[in-house]
Amino acid sequence: MPSRHVLLRDSEPPVLAEGLRRLRAALGVPSGFPADVLAEAEEAAKNPVLPTRDATDVEFVTLDPEGSTDLDQAFHLSRTATGYLFRYAIADVAAFVRPGGRIDAEAHARGETLYAPTRRTPLHPEVLSEGATSLLPDQVRPALLWELQLDADGATTGIHVERALVRSRAKLGYVGAQADLDAGKGGEQLELLRTIGQLRQKLEVARGGVSLSVPEQEIVPTDGQWKLAYRAALPVEDWNAQLSLATGMAAADLMLKAGVGILRTLPPARDSSLAKLRRTASALRISWPHAMGYPEFVRGLDASVPAEAAMLNACTMLFRGAGYQAFSGTPPEQPLHAAIAAPYAHVTAPLRRLVDRYAGETCVAICAGAPVPDWVTAALPDLPSEMDESDRRANKYERGIVDLVEAMLLAPSLGHSFTGTVIEVDPDDGDGVLQLAEPAVEARVKGGDLILGQQIAATLVAADLLAGKVEFRVLGS
Repeated sequence: MPSRHVLLRDSEPPVLAEGLRRLRAALGVPSGFPADVLAEAEEAAKNPVLPTRDATDVEFVTLDPEGSTDLDQAFHLSRTATGYLFRYAIADVAAFVRPGGRIDAEAHARGETLYAPTRRTPLHPEVLSEGATSLLPDQVRPALLWELQLDADGATTGIHVERALVRSRAKLGYVGAQADLDAGKGGEQLELLRTIGQLRQKLEVARGGVSLSVPEQEIVPTDGQWKLAYRAALPVEDWNAQLSLATGMAAADLMLKAGVGILRTLPPARDSSLAKLRRTASALRISWPHAMGYPEFVRGLDASVPAEAAMLNACTMLFRGAGYQAFSGTPPEQPLHAAIAAPYAHVTAPLRRLVDRYAGETCVAICAGAPVPDWVTAALPDLPSEMDESDRRANKYERGIVDLVEAMLLAPSLGHSFTGTVIEVDPDDGDGVLQLAEPAVEARVKGGDLILGQQIAATLVAADLLAGKVEFRVLGS
């Protein structure tokens, strides 16, 4: 999938323009905000509801992909006598957005920010998402300030969240932060991020959680053209993700104990799905001892080995089916997010995801010992379906853009032969997915007796630039 939150400022290649226009139209991607929404946003940016607590003395920093301007989170880490204090400032969107107002209604229609290489389709007008609410450096902003007490092993021992004014001191990017750490000049915050991130990763292993290290397809600019590449996450990205995971788990804990809220859930894998994965491993000649659990097996796979890359791709099937569960009074029967191996909630990206504003507001009320606001409880029942629909559109949009770029890159090579790895085979019709190393393409392949994990030669027989469809066929079939 394309890298989220990275926006290229180049124009769209003319050969793709019509395909992209059709894609946006088919998915109902809005081209802008109505005038009344923009007017309300301009006024809201000037008149936020400000908190009484002042935490601007805390030296927060943000860490995001280079070029990001919609900054949801800023962190500050410190050592304590018993472990660590993790403070996480989350943009306070509710300080600007009036429940039931025009911005609020538009946000419910959109659900989340959509990202494409040359444009961002934001959840909120840019005067808010990239301006007044964004935790930009050296700007005083209202925020939901999470304070998590961690013990010496990184486990959470105390949770509190309330509103406060904050001021970020620096806007860090992943690539630069990793380079500084590697050069031994990361500074206190990045060094503590590594320490705490690694501790949290150990806790993830201990509780049976797992993160799939599948390299992502990413659209990158090269000499004024769009290219595709495979990109693996940097270690600093994984450590930063652990901060959000810790906060989301803390939020779920608060809401479950209070009996009200909304969780991000993923059912545990069925025995039949795990059995299918074991058969896949056997077909790929990858050892998976019977006594070894799924998380341990996945963590041992190397995406640079063709057969193991195919295995990792197959493992993603266990992560499908995630959704949201809202509750009031009786918690969900199945509150877990199976990949995280714990209850979890989305609370750390309210600029880019609608549900986070509601979950964050719920947690603030719980910690204050106050009733959850009526505008939150009234919206909770419909949020799961709203977010599910938004997620489906976002996934189709991102996949559709990559499909179009693949077709553009391959069209001049119709009739040529390529060598790639079969990373998926449909048991019903025998068709598969072929992964090429160069260009970084994953496309349908037909013909022959496809074997999972096998390297094969296949001929490019179709590359539709308007529909974004690419097809290979095995030579001689």
